Amino acid sequence: MTEFSVGDTDEALDLVQDAMLGFVRKYSERPETEWNALFYRILQNRITDWYRRTAVRNRFRAWLGASGEDADEKEDPIQTLADTGSPDPATSLFHADAAKAMQKAVRSLPLRQRQAFLLRAWEGMDVAQTAYAMGCSEGSVKTHYSRAVHALREVLKEYRP
Repeated sequence: MTEFSVGDTDEALDLVQDAMLGFVRKYSERPETEWNALFYRILQNRITDWYRRTAVRNRFRAWLGASGEDADEKEDPIQTLADTGSPDPATSLFHADAAKAMQKAVRSLPLRQRQAFLLRAWEGMDVAQTAYAMGCSEGSVKTHYSRAVHALREVLKEYRP
């Protein structure tokens, strides 16, 4: 979920680790039933802080003439390996294209819609837990989630069976 939000595996792992440490320091004494929502609230705050820091860094890079897009130019060597487990290359290509389209579509969602979608659909949180994690009302979660699902359906309609 964090990787979808920030677009970089290493940054995502750092944010998750930082959120875990913050959670353990402040909330380890809380009842276990509260841990899930508390952790995701801390993680969402870390992601929001990351966006703010990145925006400031990008402003300085623009002034200094550096682009900061070098991370996107690196090719993952795992992606170049052939998939020996797939008997049908056309199906494999379709699924790979669908997965890339899904990633792109989720990343293109506004931040709050992306958060609501990932917490509800991917992390399996209920509306109340998601509202607590996002720091908003349950109605707001429902609205953001609904808009995200409708936007994703529209963008990904060519991949539906």
